[in-house]
Amino acid sequence: MKKTKVLFVLPTLTAGGAERVMSFVAQNINNAKFESTLLVTGYKKDAAYAIKGIRVKFLEKSRVFTAVPSIFFFLLKNKPDYVLSSIGHLNTVMGLMAPVFKKTTFIIREASVVSQMSKIHNQSEHKSMYSTLALKAYKQIDMVVCQSKDMAKDFIDMFNIPEHKITIINNPITQSIALKNSTKNNDGVVKFITVGRLSKEKGQLRVLKLLAKLNFNFHYTIIGDGPYKEKINDAIERYNLRDSITQIPFTKDVSKYISESDLFLQGSYVEGFPNTVLESCFVGTPVLAFNVPGGTKEILQHQVNGYLVENEEEYLHYLNNRLSLKPKDIRASVATKFNEETIIKQYEALFT
Repeated sequence: MKKTKVLFVLPTLTAGGAERVMSFVAQNINNAKFESTLLVTGYKKDAAYAIKGIRVKFLEKSRVFTAVPSIFFFLLKNKPDYVLSSIGHLNTVMGLMAPVFKKTTFIIREASVVSQMSKIHNQSEHKSMYSTLALKAYKQIDMVVCQSKDMAKDFIDMFNIPEHKITIINNPITQSIALKNSTKNNDGVVKFITVGRLSKEKGQLRVLKLLAKLNFNFHYTIIGDGPYKEKINDAIERYNLRDSITQIPFTKDVSKYISESDLFLQGSYVEGFPNTVLESCFVGTPVLAFNVPGGTKEILQHQVNGYLVENEEEYLHYLNNRLSLKPKDIRASVATKFNEETIIKQYEALFT
């Protein structure tokens, strides 16, 4: 039986949610039915994920724009049945190419709640990453994968895309991680952790502001790098928190650090679908997060696997008054809904 040829396209394979999920799906769809290829416009040397069992092609370009001719000729030569791309500027490129390849089905995967991201970064509609060109490009796309209900509604409103072209597929649990052993910390220091890009929308600054109000011994680990690194360092000094904080730009042992923590802190103002929140729940570490647009509320159940709060006052309350949530119950809350088999089947349905 002839296999269906599916091409996954990414700008890079650097550490990030879209990169992790897309490469995971590419490697795990049924290889008896699908011939999977991963096309990366960036450099092989920057890859944070090891890819096995499928063909991978790096175009070795510094920008998506300079990779456009190479992408075009790759499509022309390989004639995929389906193309799935992710991240805004690349999705725009694929939409503009779609009319040329009439026998190929083009699918894009959205990674953010666009309107909210634009507001947070004070971007006008014309200056945002989603330009007028994107509006035209998305009209040519056959299907859009959104990670959450909020994202789907926002995408329909922003780009006037028919609802039948939208499908919601949550992100999967992408690793086999051991469940943490205990909720108890024997040294008397409460251990908090945040994992994510250091940027305005991730809200690390408001987490630091609230931590500065605590009157007990704690240690806060921040894993990630990004444009807000200097501002976060300034805030750490301003709140006199330097001795209580460890900063780690990048590590492949994220689950180990989460497992050793008492509470995962998310300060985000908006989220697409937070992989690290899902990973924390699967490890058995509860999450404290704001109820913001995006997929957080599709993962968290208040006082079951963490705390979903409406304001900073409530956030501070749960920093001070954590419940004894059992790791096995926290894991059970996400294990079935977001398991690999469930999510991969939904992607395979797109390619049928």
